[in-house]
Amino acid sequence: MKINSYARLPTQSDIDSLSHWVMVLPAHVLQTAWPVFPYTDVFKQRYLRRHQQQESPLTIELPNLSASLVTLGFSQEKNSSFQNLTLARQLVKPHVIYHPQVIGVCIAGFTDVFAAQLAENIVAALLAAAAEMPCFKSQSKSNGQTFLQIEVYGVAVDDQFAQTYAEARGNQLARYLSALPANKLTPLLYRQRVERLAEEHQWDVKFYDLNALRVKHAGAFLAVTQASEANDAGILCLRYRPATYRQKVALVGKGICFDTGGLHLKTRPAMANMHLDMQGSAVALGTLLALSQLKVDFAVDCWLALAENHISAFAYKSNDVIQASNGVTIEITDTDAEGRLLLADTLVLACEEKPDLIIDYATLTYGCLLALGTRYSGLFCNRAHLLPSLIAAGQISGERMCAFPWDEDYDERLHSDIADIKQCPENNEDNEADHIYATRFLSRFVNPEIAWVHIDLASQYHENGLAHIPTAITGFGVRYSIYLLLKQQVLTQLTL
Repeated sequence: MKINSYARLPTQSDIDSLSHWVMVLPAHVLQTAWPVFPYTDVFKQRYLRRHQQQESPLTIELPNLSASLVTLGFSQEKNSSFQNLTLARQLVKPHVIYHPQVIGVCIAGFTDVFAAQLAENIVAALLAAAAEMPCFKSQSKSNGQTFLQIEVYGVAVDDQFAQTYAEARGNQLARYLSALPANKLTPLLYRQRVERLAEEHQWDVKFYDLNALRVKHAGAFLAVTQASEANDAGILCLRYRPATYRQKVALVGKGICFDTGGLHLKTRPAMANMHLDMQGSAVALGTLLALSQLKVDFAVDCWLALAENHISAFAYKSNDVIQASNGVTIEITDTDAEGRLLLADTLVLACEEKPDLIIDYATLTYGCLLALGTRYSGLFCNRAHLLPSLIAAGQISGERMCAFPWDEDYDERLHSDIADIKQCPENNEDNEADHIYATRFLSRFVNPEIAWVHIDLASQYHENGLAHIPTAITGFGVRYSIYLLLKQQVLTQLTL
C-alpha cells in the first residue's frame, strides 16, 4: 500500500480527481466561521439542511464530475485517541463497500501535532478496513483490493506511517488467524502456518512437542492435552534477533484452538466462538510481526502455547494433582480453566531464556470480562513503577487497559491441602475476582527477577468493532504493545 502525505490542503482539482474522501474539521466550526476550503459552502449547507447533531459525521456526494463521496467528521483537540479512532472507523465505513483503490484524507484547522495524530488514526482505520479476513463462501466474489493508495493532505509525516503500517499488518494477522474456524486452525495447521511465516521473516523456530514437554516434566501443559487424540499440541518458540542487541522481550500467548471446557463441559451458548480462545497467541504473533518489520534493536522471543481442550475418557479431572516443569504441584479444580495451565509451563520456559521483560496475552477469564465488559482489557504487572507507562500506552494507542490489584492475601482461596496450589478457588461459580486469582496462580511460574506484564484480553471480541477496528474480532493488543515498547520505551525503565 502506498501512502503519500502533503502539508498543504487539497485544491479543488485535487478533490475533483478522487471519488472518495475522508475529511475532518474542528468541532468549533459548527458555531464559528468555516475555514476557507474547497466545497466548504456545500459542506455547511448539507450540515444545516440535515440538522445534524454537533460532531456527528456527514456523508456527502459532491456536485462534481467524479461525484466524490465525502465523509466529513468533526473533532476536538481534547478528544482521546480512542474517540478519534472511533470517529475514523465511522468515517471509513461508508467507503468500504465501493472498494476504492485510492482515497483522499484531509485534516484542516488543527494544530500540527493534533493533525498528525488524526491523520495517523484515519490511516490506521483505512488499513484495518482493507485487511483481508477469512471467507469460505462457495460463491464469494472478489471485488478487488481496497485502499491501495492513500493521499493525506494537511499534514506531512516524514516516516510515511511506518509504525502504523506495521501495527496494521500485525493486527490483521491476529484477526485473520482468530477468525479461522477450529477445523481450519488445529494446533498442527496453526504451527505449519507460523513456520511458513517464520521462513519468510527469517525467525528462528523451535517446537517443543509432547515428547519434549514430557522430558521437561511440563505436567500442567500435558494435562490439558491428554484428552486429544491428535497429539499435535506443543509450545512453539519464534526468535527475532537484530544484528546487535542489549535487551530481550518475551511475548507469550495462549493458543487454545478450541475449548470444550473438558469434563466441565461448556453449555451450548458458552461453546459458541470457542475457536477464538487462541487469540492471545495470535496477538503475540502479530506483535512479533510488527516489531520485526520495524527492525527494532532488541531481541524478541515469541512463545505460542498451542493445544485444544477436549473431552474423552483420558481427560484430566477435578482433584487431579499435576506437577509443572518448575516443580510446583497443582490441584485441579476446574477443567475449563485450562489456559492458566498452558501458560504455567510456557512461562517457565520463557523465563529460562532470561528475558528482560515478559508480556503474556490470554483470553483467560470470564471474571475480567464481568469486571470491564469488552471495551477495556485487564492488566497486571509485578513492577509497580511501570504501571503509569502501562496505562499511558493504552490511552495513547486507543487500546485501553485497566490495572488490577493482585495482593498476596488473594492466595488464601488458592490454598490446597494436598498440593502447592489450587488451579482456581473452589465454589466460585460467580467468577468473583477470577482474573485476580488467575494472576496469583500464574505468578508462581514467573521468575520474580524478571519484569512481567499479564494481559487478560476481555476486549478480544466486541460487537460492531472497537476503536478503529471494524470487525467484532479485534486483535486487541498488537497496537498497544508497539506503543508500550516503542513510544513509552518501557524497556529503558526496567533498571530504575
